[in-house]
Parts: sequence; C-alpha cells; structure tokens
Amino acid sequence: MLSLSDVQDARERVEAVARRTPLEYSHTFSDMTGAEVHLKLENFQRTGSFKIRGAMNRITTLSEDEQRAGVVTASAGNHAQGVALAATRAGVDSKIVMPEYAPITKVKATERYGGDVVLHGADYDEAQAKAHEIEEAEGRTYVHAFDDEYVMAGQGTIGLEIAEDCPDLDTVVVPIGGGGLISGIATAIKEQYPDVRVVGVQAEQASSAADSLDKGSVQEIDEADTIADGIAVRRIGDKTFDVIQERVDEVVTVSDEEIAVALMYLLERSKTLVEGAGAVALAALIFEKFDFEADEVIVPALCGGNIDMNTLTTVVMRGLVETGRYLKIRTELKDRPGSLEQLIQIIADKKANIYAVRHDRTSRKIALNATEVEIDLEMRGPEHVDTLLTALRGEGYEVEVLD
Repeated sequence: MLSLSDVQDARERVEAVARRTPLEYSHTFSDMTGAEVHLKLENFQRTGSFKIRGAMNRITTLSEDEQRAGVVTASAGNHAQGVALAATRAGVDSKIVMPEYAPITKVKATERYGGDVVLHGADYDEAQAKAHEIEEAEGRTYVHAFDDEYVMAGQGTIGLEIAEDCPDLDTVVVPIGGGGLISGIATAIKEQYPDVRVVGVQAEQASSAADSLDKGSVQEIDEADTIADGIAVRRIGDKTFDVIQERVDEVVTVSDEEIAVALMYLLERSKTLVEGAGAVALAALIFEKFDFEADEVIVPALCGGNIDMNTLTTVVMRGLVETGRYLKIRTELKDRPGSLEQLIQIIADKKANIYAVRHDRTSRKIALNATEVEIDLEMRGPEHVDTLLTALRGEGYEVEVLD
C-alpha cells in the first residue's frame, strides 16, 4: 500500500514543475459555518488543477525505453493537461483520449500543452477503454488518472503542504473521483497525524466510492452525470479503494444544486473561480454533510479551476436559483389592455427586478381570450421570493415557478 515515504520521495520530482499552492484563511466561510476554515487553493496550480503533481511523478519515474515509446492516458480534462505538460517537460510524446463531451476549454488547453488529443466515448470509462487499445497497439505506457501509486504519491504532496502550513489542522475535506487525490492526501496526513480526520466528498450522481464503502467492495455505477465533470467516474480504483478503506474516516455526497451554490459563493464572496469538482469539498462543509465542532480547523481542498465558460454560466444561474436570487415564473392573463401592466405593478411594488418578459397568445394550453406570460426576475433571497409569490397569488394569479 502507498506509504508516507512514497509521498515524500515524490516531492522533489513534483516540485520541478508544480507550484506550492496557497492555504488561505476564509473569514467568509468561517463566519458562515462557525468553523475555522482554510482553503487549499489548488485551482491556482499550473494547468489549473492538482493533476500535474501525479502526472509529473509518474512520467519522471519511467525507464528510458518507456519514455522513448511515449505515454497514453484517458481523462475528462485535468489529468489530460497534467500528463500533456509533464510529458512535454520530460521530452516524452503523449497521446490523450478524452470523452467526446469534454469541455472545449480543457481539450484546447491539453493540445496547447503538447498532447495529441483523441476524442472518444461518452464518459471517462469509455475513453479509458480506447486509451488501453492505443496502449496495446502502439506500445505506450498508460498513465492512469488515479489507480497508480506513483500518481497517488504525487497528489499526496498536497497533504504534505497542508500539514506544514496548518499545524492545528483538525479535518481535511477532499473531493473523490477515482480516488487518487484523497489516497495521496490521506496517506501524507494520517501517517504523520493519525488523529486528523479525512473526509471524502463525491457528487451524488457519481458516488462510486460511497457505494463501494457501503458494500465493502469496489462497485461500478451505471452512469456518472454531474456538473462536477472532473470527478464524474463510474468506478473508483482498486488500489485507491484499499487506501480509502484504511485511511479515510468518512465519505459523503453533495447534490449538483449544492455544488452550484458553493461555486457561486466562492466566486461572489472570495473572488475565487473553481470548477464543479473544485467546489464539492466546500459544498459538503457549507451544507453540513458531516459533523464538526465550533472553531474546528477545517481545510477544504479546492482541487481545480478549469471550468468552461458556458458551464460556468449555467452553474452560476443554478446557484442563483437555489439561493432565491433568481426566479422564473409563468402565469395567465386576460388578453386585454392593461393586464400585463397590473401584473408588473405588483412585481414593482415588491421591489423585484425584471430581467425578461415573454408574452405568448398562441399556446394551446390556454383559453382563446387569455395570454401566457413568463417573467425572469432578480430577487434578494428566499424570503423575498415567498413575499412576491404570496402577493401575486393573493391577487388571484395562478403562478407556476419554473426550473
């Protein structure tokens, strides 16, 4: 099993290309949760995520013959960029298989770092199968995204940094996709400070680790569909599962809506941009998915910041909806002059700001003398939403809240 000495040995190799990322105290999230919250900002890492650490450690330990033959890997994006940059730095040819629906920003970045990108499959697991075909056909070394002890050791250097920068650490909260990151961090921390708690977090729609721990063996889920695409893995690794069983205290899950809220709070209040996978650890803390004491020293690992702009727009909008800051409603009006004005006056009286109005007389769902109206509104929070809806319904409007 992975050991502390493996992580310590990886450090010099990793430091040749990776940055030591900041650990910053957060007044905002400390006040919000009652804990003492320090954010490990691995979204500031080269390539935008922690993956460069494991990739560099693995590629620099290849034999000369293996380096000449080149490497191949599969990734939803972040590991792809890490392998591409690490291979380029080492003078090794890299071929990267990415899911067909990988964010375009991650595809383009991987190409810029020197990787030869092959798009294949609907998710990571299908891309991985294709990468193994290339491994066999071309004699390349497969650089696993997580189920490799050299990769796990490289990721574990984050744990060494956290332990050094936060000597009073009580709990570290770590995202889980395939399990490489948490295996490395848990090993680095638990073998030095066994009383420190390690909590893993998965997206509800990609909860293979949580399911595996419940059943006592590695389980594969049918589909991994989540806005946290960097941890959308159907099956955790066999090696990572053993480490997680041994060294991780608890694994919890968060919903996509909770991830969106955490991402929005980071952007709005901490001016920190992360991707969905980078927000899951904080989401677990904000929404109290695990128990903690007042003033407990907690470090959520923000593991990446590579988010597609289209995805960011969607996620931020979802966060605004979940926090009562954005509301979409539909109602029916009599098709006569002044009806829309009367509706808008009620909205104005309740201090809601209108983003957009859509007015449709042609819908088959309404009477011939009626019109359907959809309105997008800027709100101030859940209480403001309730106040407006109560006022509208009190005036006789049948209001439907839209997703």
